[in-house]
Amino acid sequence: MRTVGLSLGLVLLCLLRAEAEDIGAAGLDKSQIAGKWHIIALASDSESYLRKKDELKMAMATIAVLGEGDLKVSFAIPTPEGCKKSESIYKQTGIPGEYYSSERGNKTVQVVDTDGKTYAVIFASRVKDGRTLHMLRLYSRTREVSPKITALFKKIAREKSFTDEMIKILSSQEECSLDEA
Repeated sequence: MRTVGLSLGLVLLCLLRAEAEDIGAAGLDKSQIAGKWHIIALASDSESYLRKKDELKMAMATIAVLGEGDLKVSFAIPTPEGCKKSESIYKQTGIPGEYYSSERGNKTVQVVDTDGKTYAVIFASRVKDGRTLHMLRLYSRTREVSPKITALFKKIAREKSFTDEMIKILSSQEECSLDEA
């Protein structure tokens, strides 16, 4: 579960960079990336993910833009043990669309595709026990995406060498959120 949570944060960080590429860093309206996101789908080669993927439900993430373009990503991940909440800081790497976090393991994320408003597909990698693990995530501003976006996510996953067994469209849930109180 920790791997899934950490990876989700990386995806959101990449959204900010994708926006910068689309409209130019000088004209970036960071408020378009900041805010609440739903993690709709995942694909991963992690053994832990593959063992637990059928238990996974849609998670939530909130992005706040910090000084110098770094991001603070907060997660709410439903688990059998309850709602797990965490926070991570992601720093720009200097490569357009890429962020890095050394919290709880070294993670790098990169935006693969986005429309800059409603969805983003993020590719994340991290090193664990000497092995590089990969995850692809689909983020959405809403709990549902169009069949066209779902098909795009699956196509990108296959292009990244994920098999159908590694891809999971997550079921919706209401119990675990990042509501601001």
